[in-house]
Amino acid sequence: MASLPHGLSYAVGFDIGGTRIKAIALTERGERLAECVAATRDGEWVDGAPAFAWECRRILQQWSDELGSASAVGVAAPGVSAKNDRQIVFMVGRMQELVGFDFTAYFERSLLVPTLNDGQAALVGEAWVGAAQGMRDVALLTLGTGVGGAMMLDGRLIKGAFGRAGHFGHCCVDWNGTPGIFKTPGVVENYIGNAGVPERSQGRFQDTRELVEAVRAGEAMARTIWERGIRALACGIANIGNMIDPEAIIIGGGIAEAGAILWEPLEEALEEVEWRPNGHRVRLIRPELTDWAGAYGAARRAWQIASGQRLD
Repeated sequence: MASLPHGLSYAVGFDIGGTRIKAIALTERGERLAECVAATRDGEWVDGAPAFAWECRRILQQWSDELGSASAVGVAAPGVSAKNDRQIVFMVGRMQELVGFDFTAYFERSLLVPTLNDGQAALVGEAWVGAAQGMRDVALLTLGTGVGGAMMLDGRLIKGAFGRAGHFGHCCVDWNGTPGIFKTPGVVENYIGNAGVPERSQGRFQDTRELVEAVRAGEAMARTIWERGIRALACGIANIGNMIDPEAIIIGGGIAEAGAILWEPLEEALEEVEWRPNGHRVRLIRPELTDWAGAYGAARRAWQIASGQRLD
């Protein structure tokens, strides 16, 4: 790795996932200087700290030795992040060591190490140098194990009073439906999220990949389940349009890689359910930063704090 020119500063963004940590070093304009991937090792401890935190500090020290000290550091992680960006305050089912963990103190940084929800961080990254660059009002949906999301209005990330704003996957599209993991009935996540495939198919399919393969093979049961999920997703997207009226919605996550079998019927369903005053419709766009968006967004949030920008 080449040394940085004298005086050039950089920020580091970490995206801590269930199995992998993605780390990136970026200039203030979003130019990539270095990147690496490490194992999360959920549940393990090293030198009295969760393994994921120890790995991040190891990477930070390595880059400090090679590039000089980072000007800013940020973290993206699953869970609900505090309104003040200090830490993750709520998490269900995994990585419990994240809750309340103070990266600022652990990294011994003088400036706050902002800790964002990974979906929120992904949106910040895409709005900075990705698919939503230049947009002021934009939302994001990630279709994966569950359905995550985030929203930005007038150029500001909206976190809400507790930090849960933008969790569009937990919005109700059927008040008679089965409750989701947070009690709300008939949520979008229940109908399109990967984790719900076994229940939706009465055990016939174990994940979205199997379900999509069966749809492509012409299985009637699979097509019924898939079409129901797409209609629920379309209603969720229509709700986002009605609630916050974004310029565009970024649709990412593993399920979004299904291709035409997802996008074509989704557009057809939106024709039926979306309110389009004067013909105006919400644009659906694909992410550009792929699974690095969270790391980009973490670094961007750190840059904003280091420069004293008002974030609320």
